Amino acid sequence: MLENLSGRLQQVVKTLRGQARLTDDNIQESLREVRMALLEADVALPVVRDFVAQVKERAVGREVLQSLNPGQMLIQVVHEELTKLMGEKNVGLNFATVPPAIILMAGLQGSGKTTSSAKLARLLKEQKKKVLLVSADVYRPAAIEQLRTLAAQLETDFFASDASQKPLDIVTAALDYARRHFHDVLIVDTAGRLAIDEAMMAEISQLHNFLKPIETLFVVDAMQGQDAVNTAKAFSETLPLTGIILTKLDGDARGGAALSVRQITGQPIKFVGVSEKVDGLEPFHPERMASRVLGMGDVLSLIEQAQKGVDIDAAKKLADKVKSGKSFDLNDFKSQMQQMRNMGGMESLMDKLPAQMSQMASKIDPAAGEKSMRRIEGIINAMTPLERTKPELIKASRKRRIALGSGVQVQEVNRMLNQFEDMQKMMKMMAKGGMAKMMRAMQGRFPGMR
Repeated sequence: MLENLSGRLQQVVKTLRGQARLTDDNIQESLREVRMALLEADVALPVVRDFVAQVKERAVGREVLQSLNPGQMLIQVVHEELTKLMGEKNVGLNFATVPPAIILMAGLQGSGKTTSSAKLARLLKEQKKKVLLVSADVYRPAAIEQLRTLAAQLETDFFASDASQKPLDIVTAALDYARRHFHDVLIVDTAGRLAIDEAMMAEISQLHNFLKPIETLFVVDAMQGQDAVNTAKAFSETLPLTGIILTKLDGDARGGAALSVRQITGQPIKFVGVSEKVDGLEPFHPERMASRVLGMGDVLSLIEQAQKGVDIDAAKKLADKVKSGKSFDLNDFKSQMQQMRNMGGMESLMDKLPAQMSQMASKIDPAAGEKSMRRIEGIINAMTPLERTKPELIKASRKRRIALGSGVQVQEVNRMLNQFEDMQKMMKMMAKGGMAKMMRAMQGRFPGMR
């Protein structure tokens, strides 16, 4: 998402290198590039005009600090203005009400309301909230079942409803149930339409007037481009929205909605959908998103992702094992692959790396890396417990059996064992404190490396 915009803005930095200060002349061409990049990314025209004017006003005449070049100075200004454009800071949910806190989900059909409702329930469960999910979408038969299935998967309470009921009757009964069973939060998934219509707006307005939700979140698909902005504007004129959930940021959309929907509606983007998985919803941090757009990476989100995905106890056991001189075996190797996948996979991690580090890691093909990790797990699963703890036992006949059991060629088993041996050597170097040696050894050895 926003890769083209990132590339264009980073090119602007290169063109300004060597200049002593930012002037009308040397900034004009750069701002034209910024304007074109934003328009190509599907950012709304009024937003682009205001943004470029603000950047120009702040940048022209600014002295270049000794530690920075003009390109970096411009990027600093652009970063600050992008952050301001998207909201400056993360705005969380408001729970300042008598329980249950009601969250009303609104949006068009296909925007991801139902899955976002479940993902939000999961996030709130992590915060020790008792959550009740209910679907008031009686027009799409699969909607109620979809939410029921997701609630069961998350082990979250679900209030049963069916297509024969009226939406107002459903939410009335759900609210009563939530109060009687002491739920902290009631999340109401509403009906969507393929386009905005009067009946849809009248219905959701009626539900809003009855429920008086503390949060009314508009779910918008980042892949809709300008339509997303127009739809958000129409909803904000009908409902008193309190925030936005931007879905499908992991797609190949131009992503301009992320930069303009907040400005158009006047409401903050509170969450972003980053994958189809139930854990694929993250709080939206404008400053971090601005950093990613400008190729600075998102190190804070990367750390948070690692903290959630890594099994600390397992990592400590492995570290203690390596320090004690015990051999790093194939069970440990498989565990490392699983930890990587738990953190969102190689592609998710590389997306948050700064541009310079991404270029250093450009030899790694993320898709190939994911495929390689799955293949490695399959090969190790085809081994006996003894073979996993004593890989030196794996000779020709055993390799053939393992290849047959995992559905790969013997060459793949050999390649995996070679990668494992390299990792084993790295672990030995780490035990001896040879980090520099380990980094040199890693060159060209990581799974998925071309």
